[in-house]
Amino acid sequence: MTRDPDDLTELKERPRTEAEDLEDLALEEDYALNPEFVMQVDDALDRGDTDRLRELLAALRPEDIADLMGFLSADDREELLPHLDPEVLAEVLPELDTEIREDILEHLPSATLARALGEMDSDDAADVVDDLEAEQRAEVLAAMPEVDRAAIETTLAYDEESAGRLMQREVVAAPQFWTVGQTIDHLRRESDELPELFFDVYVVDPSYKPVGACPVSHLLRTKRDVPLAQIMEQVTEIPVDMDQEEVAYIFDKYNLISAPVVEPGGRLVGQITVDDIVGVIAEETEEDILALAGVSDAGRDAGVWGIVRSRLPWLMINTLTAAFAVSVIGYFQDEIVKLAILAVLMPIVASLGGNAGTQTLAVAVRALASRELSAANAVRTISREMTVGVLNGAALALVTGGVLYLLFRDVRLALAFGLALVINLFVAALAGALIPLALDRVGRDPAVSSSVFVTFVTDFTGFFAFLGLAALILL
Repeated sequence: MTRDPDDLTELKERPRTEAEDLEDLALEEDYALNPEFVMQVDDALDRGDTDRLRELLAALRPEDIADLMGFLSADDREELLPHLDPEVLAEVLPELDTEIREDILEHLPSATLARALGEMDSDDAADVVDDLEAEQRAEVLAAMPEVDRAAIETTLAYDEESAGRLMQREVVAAPQFWTVGQTIDHLRRESDELPELFFDVYVVDPSYKPVGACPVSHLLRTKRDVPLAQIMEQVTEIPVDMDQEEVAYIFDKYNLISAPVVEPGGRLVGQITVDDIVGVIAEETEEDILALAGVSDAGRDAGVWGIVRSRLPWLMINTLTAAFAVSVIGYFQDEIVKLAILAVLMPIVASLGGNAGTQTLAVAVRALASRELSAANAVRTISREMTVGVLNGAALALVTGGVLYLLFRDVRLALAFGLALVINLFVAALAGALIPLALDRVGRDPAVSSSVFVTFVTDFTGFFAFLGLAALILL
């Protein structure tokens, strides 16, 4: 049917509603919450304007409401909670930062929380229940239907950060002797029992072990009388006790959208979908970035003392290593007294080495995390980084050495500085590659403590190389 041009003109000229204006105001172009919108929510809470508050919340999707919670004070969040229906809470709670969610859960009635949990997938519900205090957990679980309660308790029995905790227990499975038509009829008949999101129908044998998978897209374009066994694809099974980081690696390597989770006997117990893996990748990446800096997660609601406790130990270790590195200066104090310019230049050598070491370290840690660096290619990778270190050191030596000569007209000073740079950048590249490899080899997380050791090596080498060469060449 062709629409009359006059109708189109009328549509274009139709006045915008306030709801549409609020939706545009809520988010900026990068989908971040607009500060002006947050201020309006804050103002509505201060005035106790319930109607206005509901209008503002209606303009947001659940993920945006979760983001909004991070910009509000604890008192404002508590005041906002009664205005969220259990169905909305079911989508908001899994998206919240852990600290904020724990605070919110303390103020939710057990009956309301039980209803919200009943609307969630089993994996999300288990994550939320895991944040509850023991007494509140017992009350909430007691208020839930027995089937939902059993699913959550079973999920919580698995180790944290394992596939068992990551998976959702709701799956779609069909026997291998079914046809496409039987499968589609089953999906339509049992639509209320299906997972909210699924991509594959898992084909199982009589013992409920997955023998293949049929993507939903294949089902929809295949004739009804074709057996599932003819169109099913090979599946990549995920053991229920596998670490979530390993699961993310498998999803990335094989470009998976979903995968069945099996218990030790091979029986299908759940599935992991790509939306879960996106969260894992983001979480693991954030952990590695924070660990490289020697800090833990400091979210928007983190307390001051908690942040201090997480950072102070690494600063203390760094103080000890720095003191040891600086001790080399005392060995050359007579040379520094004779030529004061050495005291000015030696921190530059150490600083450039530290930066170069950090660059190599970041590359090595990323390569280890993505399985791109192992014993098979370690020698080639380390040789490459050492070559890069020497070349960078030589380039910097030519530039800085030339500047020093122009400033002080002393070839020997420029030579000592340049050689020290080449040595320190070479050692920095070597340390930046070897230290994370060594820590990984002994079963330690290379992202956690590598930076402290690399900084120590580059500081010590920088001071020793420059002052030692200065003593040999200049004095």
